[in-house]
Amino acid sequence: MIPAIFGLSGLSLSADERAFFKDADPAGYILFGRNVASREQVRALTDELRSLHGREHLFISIDQEGGRVARLKPPVWPAYPAGAVFDRLYDLAPASAIEAARANGEALGLDLAELGISVDHAPVCDVRQAGAHDVIGDRAFGHEPLRVAALARATLDGLARAGVAGTIKHMPGHGRTSVDTHKALPTVNASAAELEADLAPFIALNQAPVGMTGHLVFAAWDADQPATLSEKVIAAVIRGRIGFDGLLLTDDLDMEALGGPVPQRAARALAAGCDLALNCWAKMDDMLGIAKACPDLPAAGAARLERALAGTGGVVFDAARQAECAARRDALLALAGEVA
Repeated sequence: MIPAIFGLSGLSLSADERAFFKDADPAGYILFGRNVASREQVRALTDELRSLHGREHLFISIDQEGGRVARLKPPVWPAYPAGAVFDRLYDLAPASAIEAARANGEALGLDLAELGISVDHAPVCDVRQAGAHDVIGDRAFGHEPLRVAALARATLDGLARAGVAGTIKHMPGHGRTSVDTHKALPTVNASAAELEADLAPFIALNQAPVGMTGHLVFAAWDADQPATLSEKVIAAVIRGRIGFDGLLLTDDLDMEALGGPVPQRAARALAAGCDLALNCWAKMDDMLGIAKACPDLPAAGAARLERALAGTGGVVFDAARQAECAARRDALLALAGEVA
C-alpha cells in the first residue's frame, strides 16, 4: 500500500484509473464535485473502490464542511451551515450552539454514510484572526480557541455517531494566513507565545482520528519550510506540543503554496513525518510519479490508518434520524435568528 490519497477524474473509474489503482494500492481516495451526481452513482463508485481493493474499511473522503466548502450540493443533497453560524449562536447560548453543531455533524455524517464515504475533512479547527485573509473566514468556529474546540469536538462527535471519521485541520493553525495557500505561500511571523492560541483547539482535540497539515511557514518554528514539509514542525509541534498521534495527511499537494514537481512534494512531506500525501486532481502523470517516488506505507502509518477507520461504516442510513437531527439543529439556530 502506498501512502497516498488520490482524486478521481469523473463520475466513474476510467479503465486507466482502475488498472493503476489496482496495481498501486493507494491508502485511499478523495471525492470532489466532479465525482458526484446522484446518491446511486456515488454509492456505486465507492462500492467499486472497495471491491477493487477488497477492503471494507477504505479511506474514502470528501471536503464537506458546510457553507462555501461543500462538494455535495442542493438540490440532490441538503445545504449545511458554515462554522460562523454556530459561533454566532454561541454568543447567545453556548450549550445550544454545541448541541446544534453535534446534531449538524450527525445529519451531515448520515449523508456521507449513505454514500459509502468514511472520512470527512472537517471540522475546521483554525482560530479566526482579525485582518487575516478570508480563505478561512466564516469556515472557522470563531476567534476564541476554547469556543472553536468545543464546537469542533461536537462536530466530531456528530460525525462519529454516523460512522464517519472527522479530520481536524489545518495543523498547526491556518487562522493567521495572509494569503490563500491555493495561490501562494504565506509566512506567519507571530511569536511562539502568540501561536499558543492557534494550537489550543488542536491540543484539546488531539485524540481525533485524522488530522491535516497546512501549507504555511511559521517563522517561530521553522523559517525555511512550510509545516507540511517541515520535520521540525511535525515532530516538535504537531506530534510534540499538540500531542497528536492520529493519522496525519497533507493538505492538497497541488496548491501553489508548495514548489517543485508534485511527486517530489509528496516524497518531502512523507519524509518530514506526514503519514499520507493528498493529491486531489486525478492527473495520471502526477499519480504515477507519486507511486514511484513514495515508499510503502510504514507500519506506524498503517496502524494509524487502521485506528482512524476502526469506527467507520456500520451505520445504516436512517432518513427519519437525519430529519430529526436537522430539525433539532434548525430549532436551536433559530434561537439566535440563524438559518441553516
